[in-house]
Amino acid sequence: MQSIDFYNDYKYCSACDMYVTYLMSIHDSYCTKCGDKVRLFSKKDWEEFNHTPTPKKNKSSQTRRKTLGFGRAQ
Repeated sequence: MQSIDFYNDYKYCSACDMYVTYLMSIHDSYCTKCGDKVRLFSKKDWEEFNHTPTPKKNKSSQTRRKTLGFGRAQ
């Protein structure tokens, strides 16, 4: 599992038009390069994130658990 830390975290700055390191306050986060407010995604990445369909869960793992005795008691 990847460790999340401040030094490897980036947000999108529309003024710089790139993902940058940022300073976080209580209500907003600000770009360390220009001082403008930053957001989590660029508009393009946000649209792609919201329109990408999520794959449905494979039900075969549930069947396998039941046959191995890991399912609910019957």
